[in-house]
Amino acid sequence: MIAETLGSSVVVQVTEALEAGVDDVMAADGYLLATPENFGYMSGALKEFFDRTYYPCLEHTRGRPYGLMVKAGGDGSGAVAAVVPLATGLEWRSVLEPLVISGDVTAEHLVAARELGGSLAAGLAGDLW
Repeated sequence: MIAETLGSSVVVQVTEALEAGVDDVMAADGYLLATPENFGYMSGALKEFFDRTYYPCLEHTRGRPYGLMVKAGGDGSGAVAAVVPLATGLEWRSVLEPLVISGDVTAEHLVAARELGGSLAAGLAGDLW
C-alpha cells in the first residue's frame, strides 16, 4: 500500500506482531504499533515482538517516529504504560498522541485510527519526522 501527500509518497507495510521480525523493523522509517489491552497490558504478541526485536534493533533504529493505538477494555493506560518505556528505550520518538479506543469500536474510532495512520505516513512522506 502507498500513502501519498504533498507530492511525496511512503510505502505502508502492515505486518502482524507475531510475523514482524528484525528485518522489518530495520527496513521501516517509522512504526504504528497497534495492540489490544489484555489484563491491563499490551498483547502477548506485541510483547513477544519487542522480546525478539529490541536488542538487535537497539543501536540501529534510534530517532525513528512511532505512534500507538490501543483497543482497550478499560482506559488503556496499562497498555500505553507498557509500550512507551520500550519505545523510549529504543529511542523511538512518539510523534502522535496514543489513540485509545474503549468499548465497542465505532465509525468515529475508525476515522480516528485512519487519521493517526495517515498523519504518521504524511509526516514520513513530508520529512517532518
